[in-house]
This record gives sequence, C-alpha cells and structure tokens, in this order.
Amino acid sequence: MCGIVGYVGPRPVRDVVIEGLSRLEYRGYDSAGIASVEDGAIHVEKAVGRLSNLVDRLSDEGAFSGHIGIGHTRWATHGRPSDDNAHPHRDCRGRFAIVHNGIVENYLQLREDLLAKGHRFTSETDTEVVAHLMEELDTGDLFTTMMAVARQIRGAYALVAMSAEDPNTLVALRKSSPLVVGLGTGENFVASDIPAILEYTRDVYVLDDGQMAVVTRDGVQCFTLEGQPVAKDVLHVAWDPVAAERGGYDHFMLKEIHEQPKAIRDTLSGRISPDGTRVVLDELGWSTEFIQSIDRIHIVACGTSWHAGLVGKAVMERFAQIPVNVEVASEYRYSHPLQTDHTLVVVITQSGETADTLAALRDSKARGRRVLAITNVIGSSAAREADAVLLTLAGPEIAVASTKAYTTQLVALYLLGLYLAQVRGTVDDQTLQEVLSALVSLPQAAEQVLDAAPRIEQFALDYQDARDCFFIGRGLDYALSLEGALKLKEISYIHAEAYAAGELKHGTLALITEGVPVIALATQTHLYEKTLSNIKEVKARDAFVLGLTFAGDDELQKSVDEVIYLPQTMPVVAPIVTVIPLQLLAYYAAVVRGNDVDKPRNLAKSVTVE
Repeated sequence: MCGIVGYVGPRPVRDVVIEGLSRLEYRGYDSAGIASVEDGAIHVEKAVGRLSNLVDRLSDEGAFSGHIGIGHTRWATHGRPSDDNAHPHRDCRGRFAIVHNGIVENYLQLREDLLAKGHRFTSETDTEVVAHLMEELDTGDLFTTMMAVARQIRGAYALVAMSAEDPNTLVALRKSSPLVVGLGTGENFVASDIPAILEYTRDVYVLDDGQMAVVTRDGVQCFTLEGQPVAKDVLHVAWDPVAAERGGYDHFMLKEIHEQPKAIRDTLSGRISPDGTRVVLDELGWSTEFIQSIDRIHIVACGTSWHAGLVGKAVMERFAQIPVNVEVASEYRYSHPLQTDHTLVVVITQSGETADTLAALRDSKARGRRVLAITNVIGSSAAREADAVLLTLAGPEIAVASTKAYTTQLVALYLLGLYLAQVRGTVDDQTLQEVLSALVSLPQAAEQVLDAAPRIEQFALDYQDARDCFFIGRGLDYALSLEGALKLKEISYIHAEAYAAGELKHGTLALITEGVPVIALATQTHLYEKTLSNIKEVKARDAFVLGLTFAGDDELQKSVDEVIYLPQTMPVVAPIVTVIPLQLLAYYAAVVRGNDVDKPRNLAKSVTVE
C-alpha cells in the first residue's frame, strides 16, 4: 500500500517528489523519505509520521535540487514506523538507493545470508535486504543488477532503484504491486498510482506483472524481468488533474461525497438507451448464448466493495434469476469455491489492484472461468486481466474511506443485473423501464439528500462521545447498514455494528442500553412493518434512534427520536441514495472528534499486499 515516486529530468527532484508523495499519502502515511543523486553521491532524508514532517526537515531550499531521485510514503508491514524503517534504503556503501511497495517473502533467509557475508542492517524492513542484495550482486550496470536481484527475491513488489554511479537512470520493477511510468518531454516519471503524476503528464505506460522499465530523461525502455524487450501501448488518462485536488472542501472525503451526483450520472451515461427502455452494455462483448448459459455468479471483493456486492446479489437474483454468492476475496481463494463451467466471476475493486481480489481473479481464470471486473481505474491490473471490464466513472478517489466509488459500483451492479435480465428475458418491459427511470433520477435525488447535511452534523455533535453505535435494517437496508457501520468505524473510531433487524432478539438486544445510538433504515416497503416492530424493540430498551425513510412517511417519526427523510424513489434502488446520509454521519463524527478524516489510523487506500 506504500506510495512510490521517481523522477528524472530538468526539474528539481524535491519539487516533483514531494508533490507526488502528497498525492499518494492515501497509500500510507507512517513515514516518508526522499533520495537524490548529487555530486556523485546519494543523499537521503527520512522522517517518521506524515509527509509534512519530512518537508519540515528539508529546511535548506537547495537540498535535493538534483535532477534524479526517488521518494516514498510508507504503510508499515515489516517494522514499526520509525526514521530507520522509512524508505528509501541504501546498501552499506551508499552506492544504491531503493524504494519498495509490497513484501519480499524470503527476506529472512536473504538477510541471514547477507549477514554471514558481512553486511550490516540499520532497519527491521524487508526492503533493506534488496539494497544490500544490489551491492552483493552488482554487475556494474543498474539494469542487469536489478535483473539479478529479481531472480533472488520472492513475493509481491514494486521497486524503483537508482545508483550513485549512474546518475541518469532509474530502474523500476513490478511483480504484483502496481507501478506506472509517466511519459514527458525531456523528463519521465515513475509512480505507484496515476494521481501522483497527473500534474505533469497524462500519458503513461502501465507495467504488467514481471516487467521492468529503464527510465532516463530521454526515454523509457520496457523489458521482461529476464531482459527481453517489451513493446508497450501508451495509456492516455482522461482524469482532470483538478479532480485530485480538494477544491475548497475541508477534506477529500467531503468533496467526494458531494461529487456523487456527477459520478452516478457519469457511470449511467451511454449505458441506457436514449428512450430509457434498454440497458446498453456492448462494452462487455458478451453473446446472447453466453449470457443464457450462466448458471451462477460469484461476486468477489473486499471491504466496501464486498458490501456493494451484497446489494448486487439481491438485484441479480431478483431480476436475472441467477443464484449469486458474494465472497470475501481473502477467503475465496482458499475456500475451494464450487464453480462450474458456466460460472461467471465478478470481481469488484476500486483501484483494480487489491491483492486478494486479483488473486481470486487469476485463480478463476486459471480454472477456465469467465471473469468480469468492475473497477474505477482504466489500465489497472483487474481491468487488463479480466475477460471483460465494466468501468465505474467516479474519477480519482483520494480519501481512504470510499464513498463515490461505492455508489458507482452499485450503479454498475444494477446495470449489470438488469442487462442480464433483459437478455435472459426474466424481467418484463414495464418493470425494466420503471427501474431504469428510477436510476436516471438518482443524481437529482442524491443532490437533495446532501441538503440534510446540517442535521446529520448536529447528530454527530450530540453523540460524539458515544462508545458504541448500532445500525439495523432488513433486506437491502441491512446491506446498507453494513456499509454505514464500516464507515463510522473506519474514520470516527466509534465501535459500530450492523445487524439484520430481525436478529435483534437473538442476542443483540443485550447490548442496547439507555442512550445508545441506533441508526434504523426503513426504505424497503415490503419489510416496513417488520422493521418498525424491531425499532420499537430497541426503543423499549431506551436507545436513541435515528431513522431513515422516504419523504411522506408519517409513521416512522412516531417510533424514533429523529428522522432523516430521503427523496422518494423505488425501494429497489434506494441503497444508492440511502448510503449518502450514512457517509455524512461518519464524516461529521470523525470531524467533531478531531480525527484525520482522509487518513484514518492504520489504514491505507489500496491494499496491494495479502
């Protein structure tokens, strides 16, 4: 999950690297560091904590003004956050410097071997082993040295290396961890993720697994790890660089919450026929015969994307009438999944680089299954390796807690479910048009929901000292409860749990005491009366209940303490707007408690290690 930036060109390294790292702090913020080659030597500065600590140490404006360098922002795996464990790392003699994202699985044995040869280590990290291995295997040429290193190490990694003896070249390697090379004029860039270099270029090479790049200011050459040349296509990134800025909002998360109407509209655009009667997903390239042959669907994802999959399951089973399993990716790959020759595997990942989800994708493909990726990042591993891709069009999402990526994943899943139903003939034309009409109206509904922000902020202020919070709902509302609880836990650090409302009697009521806040979702009309009974159960135990329901519902307010009203829409598509108040609740709870909203403790945006 760490962030890597590399640069070679006429600009001062400090400016490019620090700017790039500031755009990658969502990938890790335990420590940061920078290295550059100046006057024939590698200079390094590192600092534990946020990037601002590193900037404070760079008080000399002339420091790191060279024209080749690397930088890193860390999410700790091997070794606690500290100056010593921060990247970049150097070898004993200071001839090489390395930054790394991922895990070197055989580092302990390599470390023992290097210690026996007289090497001395200054950190607890697996990465420092790579720097010392470079010294041990030095061929006099950085490119061939890194090929030799690649033969020795095992694991998932993205590495960028430089040498004091070759002050014009960076060598980048990729094995399972993302890495892109930005293409400029008289300058070139390396980064873990596209936002880091958007200010300078929108043309990139996306390195595939088992590839490396030799980067100079005059050009980029790509190879396999065995040294065979590779021809790469240039990917032009359409994202606006301004989309990766806060744009006047106090936090990226708040900005991204407010961007949801546009993100929903963009993800729907061109995927519903102009007359509103059909779903258009020609981008999948699926034949009618293939769609008719699907006998089950496995949705595989992690975290928020897994919650989106739970909603997708309900939509697909209801309309397409196909059995759907929703699996946590880290469990799926080890669970001997019962796939058939006609199983469709759908992987959901915002970044397209989530390690466990990619492993499930690759395992399913190895079994001969058709895989669809729902992802937000064109050119990501998931997008390139899946048989088909359904892109969400949320734009860059910087805050660690996902918001607009989640809602656009829901939109994509609704479109997919309705498309399958349309082709299979399992939904009548009137119902299909009604649901599509409801989807088209959602951007406006989302804008109206945002108007409730002041009331939600007041609720967060009133309950900022709560130790526990419970979310309850039935059907699709239960799936939303899971996401609401996760958001609150992620950034406010309030213990939160979600329960299917009908399960309260089976133990959960023991946790309901006077004043405990309960968020009750009541948007599913066919389950409304049962949900109301469950709400009365928690009110009888003196809980404070905040209810969410549609405008015009006069009953719920009689049973709860406060109500947030949602614009009227079809209950089946309600999750796409119901989640927005839950996101705002988590946001304001984190703000009033003084937390770092965009960078919650111990978390990072893209989980690229198992």
